[in-house]
Amino acid sequence: MESKKDNQEPDYTKITTVLLKSRTGEFDVESILFLKLKSLGICDLGCIGECINLERLDLSGNNVTNLTPLASLRLLLVLNVSANRISNIEPLSSCESLQSLNVAGNLIPSTESLLCLKSLKKLESIRLKDNTYNYSNPVCKNSSYRNILLEMFPNIKVLDGERVVGRGSDLYQLCKDIDDTIKAGMYKNGQLPEMPDCKPWVEDGYWEIKRSNNAIVDEAYKQFNDVLHECRLLNNRAAVVISQTERTLGGKNQPKQYAV
Repeated sequence: MESKKDNQEPDYTKITTVLLKSRTGEFDVESILFLKLKSLGICDLGCIGECINLERLDLSGNNVTNLTPLASLRLLLVLNVSANRISNIEPLSSCESLQSLNVAGNLIPSTESLLCLKSLKKLESIRLKDNTYNYSNPVCKNSSYRNILLEMFPNIKVLDGERVVGRGSDLYQLCKDIDDTIKAGMYKNGQLPEMPDCKPWVEDGYWEIKRSNNAIVDEAYKQFNDVLHECRLLNNRAAVVISQTERTLGGKNQPKQYAV
């Protein structure tokens, strides 16, 4: 007969070497390059600072408030701490290799709270807001926070998932303008152009990727699937907006009827 202790789920509230090794299969925490600890209920980052060679870290969907243990991760390139309870990101100022930071869905109070990141010369992407998952921060209530951040971080290429400079920024702005036009119902002569039935560009299963034991491939697989998921959500939203606009314009173009 199994004891109650054996039936209990493991406690992940604090990161330990046992947790790190069990999640990665590594015998030495210094060998860990990629680490995904998403939605485990983690409150205390514990010994994560011992993973000194860590390059990519996903701590999204937990209850983290203190980032101090991350200060020793000098080789960290990508950090996702979205959907936690973080208000102070000053410990990240020591992560000198950091290129991408996602802190959407936290408690960052103001743009001044981000000044500590100015020393990170390689930082190219910051995310404080994610409309796909309805993640935000108190700082995002400031209507000019985006302009302030762009002035504060002149090397930033991507802000809140939107490319602001470099290759692709013009295309993004064009798509954004088209989207705004659709939402506003601004159509030429008040009519929607007739569009042919949409057909898939490729056959079913074309984008499927076979899983691999290679950690780098697995990480790329995860990121690719995240992008696909976001694209599907955006596609569904666009379909709803177009449908609503069609109904609105259709109602406006119908002749008035009067009761006899």
